[in-house]
Amino acid sequence: MGDPGQPSSPRPPFGSPPTLSTLILLLLLCGHAHSQCKILRCNAEYVSSTLSLRGGGSSGALREEEGEEGRGGGGRGGGVGSGGLCRALRSYALCTRRTARTCRGDLAFHSAVHGIEDLMIQHNCSRQGPTAPPPPRGPALSGAGPGLPAPDPCDYESRFSRLHGRPSGFLHCASFGDPHVRSFHHHFHTCRVQGAWPLLDNDFLFVQATSSPVASGANATTTRKLTIIFKNMQECIDQKVYQAEVDNLPAAFEDGSINGGDRPGGSSLSIQTANPGSHVEIRAAYIGTTIIIRQAAGQLSFSIKVAEDVARAFSAEQDLQLCVGGCPPSQQLSQSERNRQGAVTIDTARKLCKEGLPVEDAYFHSCVFDVLISGDPNFTVAAQAALEDARAFLPDLEKLHLFPSDAGVLLSSATVLAPLLSGLFVLWLCIQ
Repeated sequence: MGDPGQPSSPRPPFGSPPTLSTLILLLLLCGHAHSQCKILRCNAEYVSSTLSLRGGGSSGALREEEGEEGRGGGGRGGGVGSGGLCRALRSYALCTRRTARTCRGDLAFHSAVHGIEDLMIQHNCSRQGPTAPPPPRGPALSGAGPGLPAPDPCDYESRFSRLHGRPSGFLHCASFGDPHVRSFHHHFHTCRVQGAWPLLDNDFLFVQATSSPVASGANATTTRKLTIIFKNMQECIDQKVYQAEVDNLPAAFEDGSINGGDRPGGSSLSIQTANPGSHVEIRAAYIGTTIIIRQAAGQLSFSIKVAEDVARAFSAEQDLQLCVGGCPPSQQLSQSERNRQGAVTIDTARKLCKEGLPVEDAYFHSCVFDVLISGDPNFTVAAQAALEDARAFLPDLEKLHLFPSDAGVLLSSATVLAPLLSGLFVLWLCIQ
């Protein structure tokens, strides 16, 4: 209680100076507002500053920008409009450096940084030099000028092509059968992995396969459950989780949705059911990725086509990924384990697999192993489907068929023959 003889403290009038707590709150809110990645602004400013080089400006402006770096610069940046392009690229690079701290893990940011580097090398631009004047602020910036809209941040392939001037590269990985893993680097392993193992674990995508033994006491296992997490990406999708189990291939994400949510780019993630209960396809256009999940012979198969930048966006702590490094040596079945007597004769297994897999490659031998161990002819379907997915997903069909080596790692025929021929050549030199 205060002194009754003293007047009570008057309540601060509305509009008085804010208290310390209010100031702290405002600073926090301001910091949050400035913590957002500004890469889209950088992209739009770059597109706007290069409009005249793309035929969107006057001929006078184009002549003014011609080969500025080439004048007295030893021909650096020579070519029509190259001086203006180099100035625009330096401004673009400066903009990305200013927003780097808040763009960590943002695919559009990392793609832009690599694209700038490629374009500066391609056009022989120096890192030091004049920059392009800032474009006028206003509605024209977001639209990037008449007839030239800014790239859709949730269309990876279009954005990459616009930035790099070439199509994106893609990688393929698959897991099927008992299980057999084809890695991004074309290693092919038959694995004994039991329990939950990560197929992928990067900044944008997490895929985990959970396997159990084919039969009691068996070394071979099959995938019984797949968990896929599409991580939150600003402007494109909310985080989405897809989970499939044997006899339960849902046609929706765990929250019941079939797309990426209510964000502007939500449609860039979608689920399609090619064959209810046995074949689901998930398209993630915002990261240039397509995933196919199948069920056959009481097991789940996984196949993916993914943009190279996405597949490589992981830290040292995320190094255990079967799609990246294949199965660890301790988890690979040896040749003797793969050749042991099974539920059917090897001749029977070979005959069943030969019908749909005429080439005796890694897929054929995987099929033979699966049928041999399980005695279930339906395993031929899993191997055939994995081969067809590889045919659709691989950018280089010369690497479609892989063949076994004595090391247990399946390689292409060219990879097997190269060291053999080199060895014969060295031996020939030695005896001369």
